[in-house]
Amino acid sequence: MSQIALPDVEMIQTLANQDSCWQPILHQLQQSVEHLAHFGRWWLHLPSQRLLLSQGASHLLDIAIGCYNLNDVLAKAIPLDQTIFRDNLLSTQLNAYDCRVLHHLNGLRWLKVTELAVNHDIKSGVIVDNTSEKLALMRERFSFATSQFLVSAQQSEAAITKVIQLVCENLGWDWGAYWAMEQRHQSEARLNCKYYWHHPQQPLVPFTDNSLALSMGAGEGLVGTVWHTSQPNWVEDMENDYGFLRRNSAKLCGLKSGYAFPISYVSSDGTRHSVGVMEFFSFFSRQQEAQLPNLSAMIGALVAQTIQRMEQQESIQQLARIDDLTGIYNRQYFHDVLDKACFKATANQQSFAVLFIDLDRFKPINDGFGHDAGNLVLQEFARRLQNLVGENRIIGRLGGDEFAILARNSQSLPELQILAEQVLLAARTPFYFAGHELTVSASVGVSVFPDNGWTSAELVRSADMAMYKSKQRGRNALTFVSEDSSEDLAKERSLLVQQITIEAELHHALVKQQFFLDYQPIFDFNAVGMRMVAVEALIRWRRANGDIVHPDVFIPIAEQSRLIVQIGRWVFKQACLDLLHLQQSGFKDLQLNVNMAALEFTNPSLPYELNEIAEQCGLAPRYLCLEITEGMIMRQPDKVIGVMRSLRKLGFKISLDDFGVGHSSLTRLKVLPISSLKIDRSFVMGLPDDRGDRAIVRTILDLGKHMHLAVVAEGVETDRQLSYLRQFGCHLIQGYVLSKPLSIKALLGFISPNRRKF
Repeated sequence: MSQIALPDVEMIQTLANQDSCWQPILHQLQQSVEHLAHFGRWWLHLPSQRLLLSQGASHLLDIAIGCYNLNDVLAKAIPLDQTIFRDNLLSTQLNAYDCRVLHHLNGLRWLKVTELAVNHDIKSGVIVDNTSEKLALMRERFSFATSQFLVSAQQSEAAITKVIQLVCENLGWDWGAYWAMEQRHQSEARLNCKYYWHHPQQPLVPFTDNSLALSMGAGEGLVGTVWHTSQPNWVEDMENDYGFLRRNSAKLCGLKSGYAFPISYVSSDGTRHSVGVMEFFSFFSRQQEAQLPNLSAMIGALVAQTIQRMEQQESIQQLARIDDLTGIYNRQYFHDVLDKACFKATANQQSFAVLFIDLDRFKPINDGFGHDAGNLVLQEFARRLQNLVGENRIIGRLGGDEFAILARNSQSLPELQILAEQVLLAARTPFYFAGHELTVSASVGVSVFPDNGWTSAELVRSADMAMYKSKQRGRNALTFVSEDSSEDLAKERSLLVQQITIEAELHHALVKQQFFLDYQPIFDFNAVGMRMVAVEALIRWRRANGDIVHPDVFIPIAEQSRLIVQIGRWVFKQACLDLLHLQQSGFKDLQLNVNMAALEFTNPSLPYELNEIAEQCGLAPRYLCLEITEGMIMRQPDKVIGVMRSLRKLGFKISLDDFGVGHSSLTRLKVLPISSLKIDRSFVMGLPDDRGDRAIVRTILDLGKHMHLAVVAEGVETDRQLSYLRQFGCHLIQGYVLSKPLSIKALLGFISPNRRKF
C-alpha cells in the first residue's frame, strides 16, 4: 500500500468524475489498496438496515460481495460480539470497536470496525484485520492473568476455571474443561472432568453432565487419545465423529467442533509429567486455526505451572497439618478442625464430643530407655488410635504425650463410654522396644458440645480438666466433665449466649424498624467563618423495650454473621433519603459521609448497587463520601482497591478513616483512590500538650497538603484542641466541641444552610 501515493488516487478520482472510462480503473485501484492493506469498506443505510460491502470487507467477513440485511452480516460474528456490533452500527454516533468472526479458511479473526461518517441516513466506515496484534496482546494477557492467579488463588480450581473462562471469552469457544489425572501411577491412571466453564445462559447441561460422568483411560475418546499421544487433536464435525464418546450429548446441545491439547510440565529432574487435558467446543463448525497450536502450547504450560504450584502448596499445607513424629494431625490443625465443627454444630443444632488423652507413667520410659523408646510408644499409640477412628472421628497430637479425639455425631454417653474404653485398652496393651516390654496407661477426659463449651478452646480446656480428675482417681480412668464446671467457663459461656442473643435480635431489628440514624456535622473554618459542609451518618439501635445498644457491641456481631451487608444497605439508603431532605431544605451542597464495613468492600458489585440507590433517591454520587479504615484495606488490598477505583469512576468520594492507627505504608497510600483523610481521635486527644500527638498530627496535615487530600480532624472535644488544629492549617473539624451527633430534625434547626462543600 505504501507504493500507491494518495495524490494518484485523488487524480484518478477526478478523472473518473469527468470521464466514465476511468471508473473501472478507479474500482481496480481501490480493490488493490484494500487487498494490500487488509481492510475493506462498508456503507449502512440506517432506515432499511441494509449493508453494502466492498470486496475487501466481504472477504474479511467471509461473505460474498454485495448488499445484505444487517442480520445476515451480524451472523458472521461470534454470539458474544453480535450485540455490540449491532448496537454500535445502528447508533447515530461514530464509534470504533472490535468484532470477532469465524472465517471458514482462516479460523477466528479479530476485526477492527471504524465508523467514519454519517450522511443522509448513510453510515460508512472501514474494517481492518488486526488479528496479529490481538494475538500478541492475548498472549501477554494470558501470561499476566495466569501469573496473577498463581499468586492469588488458594486452590487450583479457581485458577484453572478462570483460565478456561478467559480462553472461551477471548477465542470464541462456548464450552471448556480441564480433565485431570486422578491417580499418579501411569498404568492405572484415568482422566476425569474436574473443572469446566460455559456461559450460564447457554443450554449445555446435558453435555456437562455427560462429561462429568465419564472416566477416560489412555487412548479412550478424544481426551484419552490426546493424553496418550501428548499431541493436540481437532474435531471438525462432532456429530459425525463416531470416535467421539460424547457425540449424542454434543448433538443434543448443538456443539459442532472442538479442540483438545495436553497439559504437562517438566520437573527439575527432567521428567515430563502428563497431568491432564484441556478441551474446548463451539456451536460453530470451525476448521483448524493456525494460531491455536501456539496458543494452546502457551496455555498448557501456564496451566501446568498452576497445577504444579498448587500441588506443591498442598504438600506444604499437608506438612503443616501433620505431626512429624506420629503422622497424625498436629495441635494447630486439630484446633482448626474443631473450630469448624463448633461452627457447623451451632448452625445445625448438633452435638459432638472431645476426648483428651494423656499417657500415664510415660516419663519413666524416656528416662529409663531413652527417647527412641519414648518415640516408639508415641508412634505406636498414635497408630492404635488411628485404627479406632472412623469417618466421623479425628485424632490429633496436642503435644508431648497428649492426644485428642474429635468424635462427631456422638451424642449418647454409652457410645462415648465404649470409645473411651477402647482408648484405655490401646494404652494398656504392652509396647515392645529392643526386647523390652513397656507398659503405660492413659487418663481420659470427655467434654461435650455445647454443654461443656461453645468453642474449641473451651471444649479442650473442659476435657483437660476432666482428664486431671482421672489422674486424681488413680489413672487408667475415664471422667466426663461434671455439671460444676469452672466459674470462668460459665462466664465465657454467658458472654457467648449474650452474643448469640444479639445476633438473633439483629435479624428482626431491620424488619421492626429498630435502627435509626444520627448525624454529626463536619465544619469548615475559613476566612469568612464556620460553615457546615458535611455530616457523618451514625447508626443507632433502640430495642423494643427502649434500651439503646451501642454500635461497638452489635456491629462486630453483625460483621461475624454477615448481617452487616443488609444493615449497611439500609444505612446507605436511609442516609441518602435524609440527605435529599436536607438539600431540599436549603443545604444544597451538603456532603454525606457513610461508614462501610470491610465485608462490603470486597464485593465487586458494591459500586453499582450504591449507584443504583443514589439514582433512586435522586442524588449525584459526588455528594456521597464512603469512609473506610486502613485495616479494611489491608485484609484484601487488591480486591478492596479495585472496588474503590470503581466507586471513584462513578463519582463517589472515599475518605480514609482512623488514619495513622492502621498498617498502610506511604507507598500504598499514594495509589489509593481517596479524596480525604480523617485524623484518628486518639491523636487529637493529647493536643496540644502531648509532644508525640503534635508531631503525628502536623505530619498528617502536611501529607494531606502535598497529596492534595482534604484532612478532617475527628474527636475534637476542647477549645484548645480546636485552636491548635486551626493554627496548623486543619480547617475541617468534627467533634463534640462543635456538635454532638444529632437527629435529622435537630440537625435542620441547628445551623443555617449557609455553607459550602469541600
